[in-house]
Amino acid sequence: MGRRLVRGIAVGLAAAAAATAVTGAALSVIVARTVIIPPSRRAEDVAILGYDEQTGLILLSSNADSRLPGEYSFWFSRDTGHARLGEIVAQDARTVRRRVLGVDFGDLTAARRGRLSGWFHLSPRDLPFPHRDVSIETPLGPAPAWLIPAEGGTGARWVVNVHGRAVRRSETLRAVAPFRASGYTSLLVSYRNDGDAPRSSDHRYALGDREWQDIEAAMRYAFDHGAEELVLMGWSMGGATVLQALTRSPLGARVRGVVLESPVVDWIATLDFQAALRRLPAIVRWGVFQLLRHRWGGVLTGLAEPLDLERLDFVTRARELDVPILILHSDDDGFVPSTASRALAVARPDIVTYEAFDVARHTKLWNYDRDRWEGAIMRWLEDLDAR
Repeated sequence: MGRRLVRGIAVGLAAAAAATAVTGAALSVIVARTVIIPPSRRAEDVAILGYDEQTGLILLSSNADSRLPGEYSFWFSRDTGHARLGEIVAQDARTVRRRVLGVDFGDLTAARRGRLSGWFHLSPRDLPFPHRDVSIETPLGPAPAWLIPAEGGTGARWVVNVHGRAVRRSETLRAVAPFRASGYTSLLVSYRNDGDAPRSSDHRYALGDREWQDIEAAMRYAFDHGAEELVLMGWSMGGATVLQALTRSPLGARVRGVVLESPVVDWIATLDFQAALRRLPAIVRWGVFQLLRHRWGGVLTGLAEPLDLERLDFVTRARELDVPILILHSDDDGFVPSTASRALAVARPDIVTYEAFDVARHTKLWNYDRDRWEGAIMRWLEDLDAR
């Protein structure tokens, strides 16, 4: 092989390696920004193939969410419309026909695409309980919340409900009934960058690493307004946020228990799962972690401060937890793997009660099996009293 040919091959390989590195770096930035930037619009992954107002039936394209039994919210036409869908009437390999329980707003007959959500209730007005709007003074300013008192008055038992990433406090309305039946006042809160509470200066999610300060403010509000026994409940990223508040706030010592629904117990495991799901190369995964962990990464991601991903890993930190915890998680979650939740339950069987689902997807456990979900919470609350 001639010297000139060898040199040409070497130059070609170096150029290819450089191009791969540049591509990997660019993709790392895109993925990191996707994780921490609040989305302005959610993907509509279900096609509307037909809607008959006379029969109240809708025909949808088949995907993992549209095939789920149960009752769900259905956002359509870029979130300008909202309906509630009931049980599946018929399905085949490509389509699912469901019952429409009601259309809250928007023109479903003209809609072409939408997405299913676990919210179901839009506001406390959808529940048969009195409520009032309150304001919680957070480090960034006043954040709106809903207060739904226990039957007979506010009472001394409170639960603070914390919604997940890219949704709002309406997500947590599903938990009001079982807690109220157990004598709890529900405080359903907003937090920075969720569209209701004030924005942070960088308008970026910190994955719980800074949002916990807003939950601490909610805890303080509860104690200042009569709470003597406090439970925290977190959904998805709200679970990570609750665990941070529990372990980093001085008020955490006064919390008697925690409920976690489809929680992010370990952000490293969750990001790894998402990377594998998207078949991202290892170099991209590594790049995402570096961007989130280091101050220099903020130039590319917009994060005002780096994130402490190790501090967000409660499998490794399991021994630091000292209150009873109920975890509800589905093995087919599809967004946050149940592996970390199960690992925490194995590490701390003395305090963790694990309620395993296998066909309920992410934060849709109530929708899939309402009786089982509510029953698990009420039984755990009874056990909490026994402790």
